[in-house]
Amino acid sequence: MLKFGSALLLAAGLILTPLTQAIAAERQSIAVLIPGKHNDNGFMQSAYRGYEKIKNELDVDASYVSNISATSDPVLLTDAMRKLAQQGPDMIIAHGGQCNGPAETVSKEFPDIKFVVIQGHVQGNNLSSYVVRQEDSAWLAGALAGLTTKSNIVGHISGAWPKPGLMGRAAFYDGLKYVNPNAKFLTWFTGDLDNTDINSAAASAEIYKGADVIYTMLNAGRQGVIDEIKTHDGKVRHIGNVSDWTQVDDSFVGSAVADASVAILNAAQDLTTGKWQPNQIQEIGLGQGDVVKLALADDVSPQVKAKLDALAAKIVSGDISISTTYSGKEFNPATGNLVDQSFKETLKNFKN
Repeated sequence: MLKFGSALLLAAGLILTPLTQAIAAERQSIAVLIPGKHNDNGFMQSAYRGYEKIKNELDVDASYVSNISATSDPVLLTDAMRKLAQQGPDMIIAHGGQCNGPAETVSKEFPDIKFVVIQGHVQGNNLSSYVVRQEDSAWLAGALAGLTTKSNIVGHISGAWPKPGLMGRAAFYDGLKYVNPNAKFLTWFTGDLDNTDINSAAASAEIYKGADVIYTMLNAGRQGVIDEIKTHDGKVRHIGNVSDWTQVDDSFVGSAVADASVAILNAAQDLTTGKWQPNQIQEIGLGQGDVVKLALADDVSPQVKAKLDALAAKIVSGDISISTTYSGKEFNPATGNLVDQSFKETLKNFKN
């Protein structure tokens, strides 16, 4: 296939000598697919940080596309991935578990391109997944919620339903119940990671039902929850994810850090060094540097910090096994009722 470097030389009207041909042929190209907004201050922005790391640290031609579908529409994602593949990069890195199905489809259509899904769980002859174990820090976030709630009611709000999001919710619930078996759990997927209004409304409904700690797994929509929580005069605390939100706003009591930008850079480095392998799922978890950790606000008590440190050590040692499935009810903010998880299928159909 014609490399991006060769195309640029030709477009500039330069003559390709054998030496320049060799240089152009050796320069590899990587395209990063970001389903949501690349500047959402959340999970999608971690993909853009990964793209920037590739640009700054590796001698490759790197590009990205973003803002494809806030609702993770698989048809739109598949179409965008196919268009990228038609340009002939050496590797396509697709960000988020919502890209699992599209990558399985498109990778079979373009067997000469290497495909990677970040936070994915798919493998193939030219397909691998690179995973930052957000469930590790999500579990600790649940434990933090269970140790700091005063009302004994804890909330969770997310947007879309890809497998990593479901696993993160389950891990949070598992950590909550591990330290506080009697805590009540209000969980909801709004269907949109970026919409501030619907996510603010979900937070308002959970707070009305008594939640005084809310864990959000959102992108741009998180701002709606921040704004709602800040109207409650410090009586409700927030737990963020992906990056350290305790450094952004004092309403956050903690943040389940899981820096997926590192996984993007790792995949690109593996391409350039020849270490990349198909049919693999590469994982980075708690205890492997600061990629996955629970960040805490300064006002978290020393006693709670000590308990969380001990729990983190047990996760690393394997003494605590994290559950990544949740079979309980969900909280519908529109009605204030608990509903079966199958209810969100109606939301999916409505969105599509």
